[in-house]
Amino acid sequence: MGFISVLAAAVANFIFGAIWYMSLAKPWMAASGVAVGEDGQPENRSDPIPYITSFVAAVLVAGMMRHVFSLSGIDTFGKGLVSGLGIGLFLVTPWLATFNGFEGKPRALTLINGGYATIGCAVMGAVLTLF
Repeated sequence: MGFISVLAAAVANFIFGAIWYMSLAKPWMAASGVAVGEDGQPENRSDPIPYITSFVAAVLVAGMMRHVFSLSGIDTFGKGLVSGLGIGLFLVTPWLATFNGFEGKPRALTLINGGYATIGCAVMGAVLTLF
């Protein structure tokens, strides 16, 4: 069951990410400096590597979260949701803010990507406790 919960959490996070970034596509592209074509779409949108990398990363994060949850006795939906929220907000987002700060990236990029990390980890945490 552990592997199924990890895969389910990764898929849920991937779906959430698609919704998050589709709804924030224009501000994200502007803040991140992604090259866009004349049609306003990213030039590399047909490249599957970022999508594959994103899903593999989601599986790795969900797997580690499941391990930590198991060791910590996090076994209810509420505990998983709050723990995931904390992981995203207090572990992942500060790293993103550090990288973006030193790279001179706009604060908007930190807010968009940090928001995804925070809510995405909360989604993962909640899903991990369902199985």
